[in-house]
Amino acid sequence: MRSRNFILLTLALSASLSPFILAQAGQTPQTAGQQAAEPWLALIDAGKYPESWEATAQLFKSKVSKEQWTSAIQNLRKPLGQFTARKIKSATYTTSLPDAPEGEYVLLEYDSSFESKKSVLEAVTLILEKDGKWRAVGYFIQ
Repeated sequence: MRSRNFILLTLALSASLSPFILAQAGQTPQTAGQQAAEPWLALIDAGKYPESWEATAQLFKSKVSKEQWTSAIQNLRKPLGQFTARKIKSATYTTSLPDAPEGEYVLLEYDSSFESKKSVLEAVTLILEKDGKWRAVGYFIQ
């Protein structure tokens, strides 16, 4: 009787977790990349530039020092003023980029607004690292 109850409990638990597991397994790279980019962009929006560097991909860290990043992002963002809004424009998955190693990448474009510039295109490039996490490897503003 005990083993039967255990089997029923296991089946019930499996059935209740199935939608969660399927949702995780069915997540697209674009969605996963966007979910990783949003807290990283929030660090930048809050002026936490050294922390945003810490959260970048190893590839980025190997090319750009924390001091270089902090200086560059301050110079880029300061003239724009405070961040006010961001809306996803596009999300593209690719396995190759010019002048970049082979890998899995997500390219995100956002229509964004700042105090001093109401219409800005922000682009974030993420790479899937060996630990299975998407991390920023590029950031551009036009």
